[in-house]
Amino acid sequence: MQHPLVRTEIPSPIGPVALVLDGDTVVICEFADRASRVERQLSRFYGGREVITGSAPHEVAEAFKAYFDGDRDALDILKTNPVGTDYERTVWKALRTIPGGTTDSYGALAKRLNSSPRAVGRANGRNPVGLIHPCHRIIGADGSLTGYAGGLERKEWLLVHEGAIMDLKLQA
Repeated sequence: MQHPLVRTEIPSPIGPVALVLDGDTVVICEFADRASRVERQLSRFYGGREVITGSAPHEVAEAFKAYFDGDRDALDILKTNPVGTDYERTVWKALRTIPGGTTDSYGALAKRLNSSPRAVGRANGRNPVGLIHPCHRIIGADGSLTGYAGGLERKEWLLVHEGAIMDLKLQA
């Protein structure tokens, strides 16, 4: 018999982060206000598994705290096991190679994967472990902040937080 998945939330400056863990492995990482995405993923990929509310393992909670405190590489230590197609998992694995403080484009990533920008974009949009597999670091070839399941305001905040872009908003 499988042990239950653990569902928890981690605080962040841009809203709580919902996590679903299988032991010490993160299988879902979404912003908590995107609960419908979490529910869809749980239903689609883990329909037979019991899900309980609990706490994140200490190392997981500490990694998120360190990340939001300014260590842009703190989430790199976390174990993940996102469920998706072989192609999606290839794209998600490639996302982890994009260093904090940098961005990449859909086209450049597609070229490295011998794929198309649209296919990369589709897989990127289905990433169930955002932040850890940093899909927010993928931008348009022209530098535009295109699509992000967590919202473009969060994408911009994350990229400014990591030092990948400057915060150009004027203070009133």
